[in-house]
Amino acid sequence: MTDQATPTAETPAAAAPIIAGETLAAEALAGAWNPTPWPTRAPEPLEGEELQRVNAWWRAANYLSIGQIYLLDNPLLKEPLSRNDIKPRLLGHWGTTPGLNFIYAHLNRIIQQREQATLYVTGPGHGGPGMVANAYLDGTYSEVYSPIGQNEEGMKRLFRQFSFPGGIPSHDSPETPGSIHEGGELGYSLSHAYGAAFDNPNLLVACVIGDGEAETGPLATSWHSNKFLDAAQDGVVLPILHLNGYKIANPTVLARIPEDELLDLMRGYGHNPHIVSGGFDDEDPLLVHQRMAETLDEVLNEIAEIKRQAAAGTLEGTARWPMIILRTPKGWTCPKEIDGLPVENTWRAHQVPLANARDTEAHTRILEDWLKKYKPEELFDENGAPIEFITQLAPRGELRMSATPFANGGLLRRELDLPDFRDYGVEVASPGASDDSATKVLGDWLADVITQNPDNFRIFGPDETASNRLQGVYKSTEKQWNSAIWPIDEHLARAGRVMEVLSEHQCEGWLEGYLLTGRHGIFNCYEAFIHIIDSMANQHAKWLKVSRTIPWRRSISSLNYLLSSHVWRQDHNGFSHQDPGFIDHMVNKKADVVRVYLPVDANTLLSTYDHCLRSVDYINVVVAGKQPAPNWLTMQEAVAHCTRGLGIWPWAGTEVQGEEPDVVLACAGDVPALETLAAAALLREHLPNLKVRVVNVIDLMRLESATEHPHGLADDEFDTIFTTTKPVVFAYHGYPSLIHRLTYRRTGHNNLHVRGYKEEGTTTTPFDMVMLNDLDRYHLVMDVIDRVPGLAIVAAGLRQEMQDARMRARAYTRERGEDIPVVANWSWSRSNGVGVSQESSTADDTGGDNS
Repeated sequence: MTDQATPTAETPAAAAPIIAGETLAAEALAGAWNPTPWPTRAPEPLEGEELQRVNAWWRAANYLSIGQIYLLDNPLLKEPLSRNDIKPRLLGHWGTTPGLNFIYAHLNRIIQQREQATLYVTGPGHGGPGMVANAYLDGTYSEVYSPIGQNEEGMKRLFRQFSFPGGIPSHDSPETPGSIHEGGELGYSLSHAYGAAFDNPNLLVACVIGDGEAETGPLATSWHSNKFLDAAQDGVVLPILHLNGYKIANPTVLARIPEDELLDLMRGYGHNPHIVSGGFDDEDPLLVHQRMAETLDEVLNEIAEIKRQAAAGTLEGTARWPMIILRTPKGWTCPKEIDGLPVENTWRAHQVPLANARDTEAHTRILEDWLKKYKPEELFDENGAPIEFITQLAPRGELRMSATPFANGGLLRRELDLPDFRDYGVEVASPGASDDSATKVLGDWLADVITQNPDNFRIFGPDETASNRLQGVYKSTEKQWNSAIWPIDEHLARAGRVMEVLSEHQCEGWLEGYLLTGRHGIFNCYEAFIHIIDSMANQHAKWLKVSRTIPWRRSISSLNYLLSSHVWRQDHNGFSHQDPGFIDHMVNKKADVVRVYLPVDANTLLSTYDHCLRSVDYINVVVAGKQPAPNWLTMQEAVAHCTRGLGIWPWAGTEVQGEEPDVVLACAGDVPALETLAAAALLREHLPNLKVRVVNVIDLMRLESATEHPHGLADDEFDTIFTTTKPVVFAYHGYPSLIHRLTYRRTGHNNLHVRGYKEEGTTTTPFDMVMLNDLDRYHLVMDVIDRVPGLAIVAAGLRQEMQDARMRARAYTRERGEDIPVVANWSWSRSNGVGVSQESSTADDTGGDNS
């Protein structure tokens, strides 16, 4: 863990954690979250004092939101607003905020009436000032940031910190109580919401989707998430499509299509849409409040009926969940016109409607009039505290959306009950004597992980669970599928622990939502196509990095990737499927967050994944092949090797105890390890006096200095293993430049020569793939000859033989369409160092084992 940041005068100072949330977490784990889950209530018109209270909350939230964007001082406008009261640099987004505040106020009413556990996910994350304002109104903000009290000085600090150096971001960030979704990058709110709902049967996730966000590919696909929600075992997602008409500079698509088309679209997605529209043409907001309240009552009763039928086992077909379409003006309640140009209900209200509030007296007065329109003297007392009439709308402590433990998932997190992975290991009589699919072996272990954790662990993947050889999990679970199931289908069920949809975005978003609300999971994917979620992984890494500095944020389970069908065994699918660059992408993130593992066989993969599933607050990238491959290490050796992260394999080299090696052959990845060992065998046979050290790397970050990464090796230990003067020929799974980047500060870096993937590929054979990238055993032997002093001349004949062997192997693939038998059938345990001389004299066209 990183050290916790010290709050400054401008930043929120951390106070004690939300004790109420901890109490509620215990209740939730005990199954006592809702006294009466999903009650049905007779609709009651919103009127009288209750109507005025909802409207007053909305006005107060709007006032606090505008204050955050604009004000440095004079928070209650007790003095005429002056230029010096206004921030010199205005940042933030107003356009979406009044709508978010409007929805928040109405959800408060529903939560109070029904005691309904509710998580609020706001897709337009730029509406951050609204989420902060609402958390301040219901008291949570002052509980976790005690210097920002509910008084005039606290309000001043609340305003000052927003989008201010040393303060908080403008988005709905980790610093915001109640948030699991920053939303600065649009498209993922609905997938996060569904991830949060899985296995939380009594949770309502109200998800606001901005109409700009609705144009993104991930969001457009995430409407289909309702086909993966089980009405009995899962919670409920209530999508609220907020149509305010504009993006930064353009109208939005869904706000401009005919209403019947929009309704047909939502019905086509499987929803029952309800429309609430208002706030245009100076309509009285109280009328819009009444329509929203009526609609929410109707929607919650629909949900309650679906949940009742599901519990009774009488639900027929696929549930048609309700959703709301909310039409309000962009920047609702801001000035209608500024400098002769229309603002409210136009794109000009998207960010800061009055961007020059301190440049002229006229502009300052416009801002003052705007703020005073909300009548702050009616909303806050003389000391600056929200009046009791407003705060009575806040749900009781644990039910506040800003205090819910579902938005601070570490409060709910339970350790996995993991079976002993050692019991699932493969027998290894000697290195390379047997072959297994590493991921298939892992699948058998994961099946029992699922059995022992039936409501706390899921596997996510884009239609590739079986393709990645994890089909053993189907002994314990099915794939969750809540659409039509036909007799021909296999492993589909209304409730399951495997989530497959052909969208990497949805898999990533579901898993993130699942983890952020306290659970555990794995995302398995073809290595080349995990790049589809590069940006989402970025956002999650940033969330984890910031969360580590916030004392009240509890640790969540790590985001675990299993990347199989990797670059070296995508020979059949071709160049488009050959890309190991996700590792490079993730290594750019903070060292405190990212871990990269390259297990070489079944036993090391089991050991690695047991570690990953026990970890918290990391992104673990694990790359492992799915094809049958040699087993190199016994389980005991695998555990020791994985614990070290890298180490010497004495059985593979020919170095002499007490003497320095002549060369180090290093490898990271299963195919590079195979080629390295084959090269070591050739050197053993043809240059028996050459002292070769073989090093394998499982934990890639061990290569980096201890000063740069928590897993890094100390320089003296690194030098002991790799030497400071001897050549190192390094066979690496991915792009070679990354190894140089990780080791550039090491003493012997100039001696390091890396072979890896260099963007050479096609539809070909496995061995031709490594030859295309000069990672093959023959080329590695040539690299040794070229770099060990004195070998270039004395081993010139061997080098030529290596070149000839490459040509024979290439010619064989072109003639036969498969790899030459001496390579395809090679085994460390059978080879005993048999080299090229036998190959060249006995390799024929029979396809037999000539090694």
